[in-house]
Amino acid sequence: MTINLTVENQGDRLDIWLSNQLTDISRSRIQKLIEQGNITLNNEVCPNKKIKLKIGDRLQVNIPEPQPLELQPEPIPLDILYEDEQLIIINKSANLVVHPAPGHETGTLVHALLYHCSNLAGIGGGQRPGIVHRLDKDTTGAIVVAKTDFAHQNLQFQIKNRTAKREYLGIIYGVLNNKEDENNRDKGMINLPIGRHPVDRKRMAVVPREKPGREAVTYWEIIERLGYYSLVKFILETGRTHQIRVHSSYFGNPIVGDPLYSNNRSLKMNLSGQALHAHKLTLTHPITSEKIEAIAPLPDEFIKLLNYLRQKQ
Repeated sequence: MTINLTVENQGDRLDIWLSNQLTDISRSRIQKLIEQGNITLNNEVCPNKKIKLKIGDRLQVNIPEPQPLELQPEPIPLDILYEDEQLIIINKSANLVVHPAPGHETGTLVHALLYHCSNLAGIGGGQRPGIVHRLDKDTTGAIVVAKTDFAHQNLQFQIKNRTAKREYLGIIYGVLNNKEDENNRDKGMINLPIGRHPVDRKRMAVVPREKPGREAVTYWEIIERLGYYSLVKFILETGRTHQIRVHSSYFGNPIVGDPLYSNNRSLKMNLSGQALHAHKLTLTHPITSEKIEAIAPLPDEFIKLLNYLRQKQ
């Protein structure tokens, strides 16, 4: 399919202008079309998404036929919290990788979704169809997946602009302490940039912005003290890789069972991973604008750990 466009008003950079004109196509897909040479500007291929457009510029957008996914659907059971024609919200189990990656070419959430949703192919990208945001492999709980290109673009916008609310429950070592507010020490905000660890490339770390670190903001509140442990509610304002895990460990309060950031601390319980659960996801429906609140019940292992720590006090 070919779309011809003419810039009639003062233009913005190429990818932004196109995303405003072609509202049924996500910006990430438009950027991919640019990279692949599918956009011509004044009869010349334009591979630069940042080029500024001028009044009178003529654009041709070539949208190739969707290529069949190499991924094969797999009949992996899904715990569905909400579903309609636009989106699906899953209560992700532990030890389930969200999308294919080196070492995890099969058995991912994406493979399960392709089996469950026949029209998911091509939404948002070849290896990550429909994926709006991620959860770490061993982090459980609510994750939303788009089933149409419009929903994918809309939900990504909500995540980026922080209108979608993501609330987690985690069990940490020790007690977080808001030293800046003597009257309210049990809740606070962590605003520390996060980037790749300078030595261990598998880990993230709090690093200066010039390293470079990206803005990372986490709100926290202690829900229950459990002796030397605490049950904490975390609310993400940003969504950096391992954000809650990095912010907690930075203050010496890593998530219990975290294989990367807990410094080999252990309990007498065998845990499958970090005790971190995406408990509540609140967003606006892309079509109806209604508020959707999905609550993922705590997994059995999390409940077992809570009961163990309560009895241990």
